[in-house]
Amino acid sequence: MTEKADLQPVLDRAAEGGRITPEEALDLYRSAPLHALGAAADAVRRRRYAGTEHIATYIIERNINYTNVCVTACKFCAFYAPPKATDKGWTRDLDDILRRCAETVELGGTQIMFQGGHHPDFGVEYYEEHFSAIKKAFPQLVIHSLGASEIEHMARISKVSAEEAISRIHAAGLDSFAGAGAELLPARPRTAIAPLKESGERWLEIMEIAHGLGVESTSTMLMGTGETNAERIEHLKMIRDVQDRTGGFRAFIPYTYQPENNKLKGQTQATLFEYLRMIAIARLFLDNVAHIQGSWLTTGKEVGQLSLHYGADDLGSIMLEENVVSSAGAKHRSNRLEIIDLIRKADRVPAQRATTYEHLVVHDDPAMDPVDERVVSHISSTAIEGGTAHPELKLLSAN
Repeated sequence: MTEKADLQPVLDRAAEGGRITPEEALDLYRSAPLHALGAAADAVRRRRYAGTEHIATYIIERNINYTNVCVTACKFCAFYAPPKATDKGWTRDLDDILRRCAETVELGGTQIMFQGGHHPDFGVEYYEEHFSAIKKAFPQLVIHSLGASEIEHMARISKVSAEEAISRIHAAGLDSFAGAGAELLPARPRTAIAPLKESGERWLEIMEIAHGLGVESTSTMLMGTGETNAERIEHLKMIRDVQDRTGGFRAFIPYTYQPENNKLKGQTQATLFEYLRMIAIARLFLDNVAHIQGSWLTTGKEVGQLSLHYGADDLGSIMLEENVVSSAGAKHRSNRLEIIDLIRKADRVPAQRATTYEHLVVHDDPAMDPVDERVVSHISSTAIEGGTAHPELKLLSAN
């Protein structure tokens, strides 16, 4: 391990845009002073976005969880129901999904996250039907959905290659992949928390195939399930290596494990300091990934705000609906006005972005801030129609 006195030259080199090794990243992650680490990461962010470094972005989207039936049974998941648990499993019909898309458009949302369990009956054809129906009815919505794990599953069900599965759902309307299913990519922690999922290498291989077909994606990391610091850095290295070849990862998004209602026993969440250190190290180490996103959903709004001073340039989404992470205990909620205020109080100018990070609305004049407080994270469909939602959906006030 590098002595603390020897870390400053490495930190200076990283701050100036030099590439650091995994060993150097691990030393910095473990031992660099927190504020110095954040300052170096912020210097990288400012230089990368020179001219717009005063802006921090957010997006308005909806995560439509189409089914909770899943054969993968990940130990950290509190959302899924085994296929035989017919009293607990549910699947939304297409009309319900399209209604949720309509609500998203009404509330100014631009993106759909379409995610759920690995249903034993859902092959490529299911996703073709649903994506084509969404695009036909709402061509303005970007479908940024699924991940490599869903591709592996649907390809197996339909007995086709991953390449064919990606090509077909892309043609049907999928615009880009989320980083879903990455969890921890190194073998030991991945096997410990998701033994039935594909390997981390296979997850990356599928993403590389997608990038080669013109389907870009984001990348993620689930922190705090018992992985070591070295395994966290190995996860970053695995992503950086693929990005060197493809350039297809738009962003990196670390988030923290939520410990409620699941089968992963004896683990604790990553601390908030560990999370902020990861945001900073990701900005320094992932020199080939454009965007680093703070996750206020799992860490809280205050830490999300702090992440903007540790290398993050984006504060993620005002998610009109989300049930997977919430099922495991994520309790943080926000509306658009709060996110705008949060960004502004971090001494940044808020901007609503598109999926591909173009600025749609720059809120540079507080007098012109939006006033529609219906745009609330985790809002259920009952907020608009007064109808009956699934029991796992919660109606939230705008406060």
